[in-house]
Amino acid sequence: MNDSTTTNNRADVYQEANATAGWGLIANVVLAILKLAGGVLTGSVALVADAVNSIGDIASAFAIRGALQVAQREEDEEHPYGHSKAESIAGLSIALLVVFSALALALETARRWGEKTAPPPLLAAIIAGICAVTKEMLYHITTRVADRLQSASLRAIGWDHRSDAMASAAIALALWAAPHLGPLANVIDQIAAILVCGFLVIVGGRLFARTAAELMDQQADRATVEQIRKASQQVNGVSDVEKLRARKSGLEFFVEIHVQVEGHLTVSEGHRIGHAVKDQIMLQMPRVRDVHVHVEPHESP
Repeated sequence: MNDSTTTNNRADVYQEANATAGWGLIANVVLAILKLAGGVLTGSVALVADAVNSIGDIASAFAIRGALQVAQREEDEEHPYGHSKAESIAGLSIALLVVFSALALALETARRWGEKTAPPPLLAAIIAGICAVTKEMLYHITTRVADRLQSASLRAIGWDHRSDAMASAAIALALWAAPHLGPLANVIDQIAAILVCGFLVIVGGRLFARTAAELMDQQADRATVEQIRKASQQVNGVSDVEKLRARKSGLEFFVEIHVQVEGHLTVSEGHRIGHAVKDQIMLQMPRVRDVHVHVEPHESP
């Protein structure tokens, strides 16, 4: 976790994530309308396929915003660890949606394979090019925030933007080149659509694997673990850190740490040091939701 994230409290983190997802939602609505209208007017199957993908992106953005609202809820009797994993679940759902929508589009395009269609006009390529540039900009904006917040759902949305950008760019290039490809001109639109779907399946699979690892309580990144270790070692009375586990849950972290203290200390003194360790970690790292501290006696060599 870098320094820019440590100054953010939980509310600020969720607000920034929500705002980023909101901008993506607005952009996807505009682009879906543009692609669909362009595909219908020009007769481009690939452009219509890209529009359907954007409609899926709209649903994903709504899901993310809803998940972020759920993730902010405090713990209750049925969810003693809170609801922060809702954000990761949303990221996993987006990955699955990307894969399934791509497979459905590929099957539909394959079903229509061989149909004699005239190459779409240049307007279709121009529309696809505009969408590619817009999506690439959204990718950079979203992934910058996702990396800073270590957000699985925003990272998924960011890569979805990148896949859309590459897909639209491929469509634009294919449609622009169609009039110069001779016999391939009649099927270049369908070939572009199949290539787009294949790329989306690969991206969706990678996102699924990455988010699934987080849901399986994978250890937090090394920088975060080291920052927790250093914060605990700053507490007077801590001789060493014996064991440290930090798992990421959505935009937050849960920590389990074993600290060593001098063996001659009373239970009360050890308990005080344990509380001080928890307070120090949560003070320096506001995105840590809870810390469980176990005190061990330190044996001098």
